[in-house]
Amino acid sequence: MIVTSTDGVEGRSIVEYLGIVSGEAVMGTNLFQDLFAGITDLVGGRSGVYENELRKAKDAALGQMMEDAGALGAGAVVGVDLDYEHLGSGNRSMLMVTANGTAVQLR
Repeated sequence: MIVTSTDGVEGRSIVEYLGIVSGEAVMGTNLFQDLFAGITDLVGGRSGVYENELRKAKDAALGQMMEDAGALGAGAVVGVDLDYEHLGSGNRSMLMVTANGTAVQLR
């Protein structure tokens, strides 16, 4: 399946708009992950722990969106938008990723 953030697919025509599809993923982090991320924040650098969790959440959200599009008979999802949020406070941190787009059939 073709997934793109653009409003069309170069060289292909959209023959039918099937509707908006979305996928959501909320990933929890734990005390140790937050601790290591906090240390990285203090000394600088990249937080591999959070980067891995964000990557997993993004893949899960896109996967769910594509699954929903496939159930509608789509050959592509156009206009895809990814949104990232941090939820929680204290020792209860959650990472949320949402993916939204329009399922279409192509010629």
